[in-house]
Amino acid sequence: MSENKTILYLHGMGGGGDSRIPRLLREYFEGEPVTVVCRTYSFDPEVAVPEVAALFTELRPNLVIGESLGSIHALRLTGVPHLFVSPALGSPENLVRMAPLMHFRAGRAWASRKWQVKPGDRQEIIWESGILRKYREHGRAAFEAASSSGDYYYAFFGRRDHYRRSGVVSIRKWRRLFGAESFAVYDGTHFMEEEYVRALLVPKIREVIGLQSPQ
Repeated sequence: MSENKTILYLHGMGGGGDSRIPRLLREYFEGEPVTVVCRTYSFDPEVAVPEVAALFTELRPNLVIGESLGSIHALRLTGVPHLFVSPALGSPENLVRMAPLMHFRAGRAWASRKWQVKPGDRQEIIWESGILRKYREHGRAAFEAASSSGDYYYAFFGRRDHYRRSGVVSIRKWRRLFGAESFAVYDGTHFMEEEYVRALLVPKIREVIGLQSPQ
């Protein structure tokens, strides 16, 4: 019997335990020795970092997958292979730039309308200036950890990802950090569509964790 493989999936902003991609992965790997774990963590990085670290220690996963803003948390975890879906490497500086707006009710209302959280087991986004400013140190620590770890990093980017226009998602920045052979571009959006989860992400997971396709 094959040894069970554990995948820790770190959701993006406003995602959570019932996020779509980890749910799809559980369906695809049903009946195989693979456990996909995705738990909701705090939007406040000062609270979330120990939450994620404790989960990492508890699970001792064979693979970490970071999606969008969750990629920053994934970069802070070392000693394990990493995959990324639409890694938002520019998100810490973008959130810090937004921090002054959160002093005003209109700014908080605008952000709440723009990033609406779906009902369910989802992360609550707290639009407070002090919380957004914490992302400066969160991003610095993440990039420092990744640059010195020697771990495996591979990312998937959507060709039609609207966050690329603002620099929140940047292939150029990813290439500079991890090299020209460390990513693939699919003809989709920021929210990796099911066809690409099945055709690209699942085979890459199998490759990284050493799991053969079922016969």
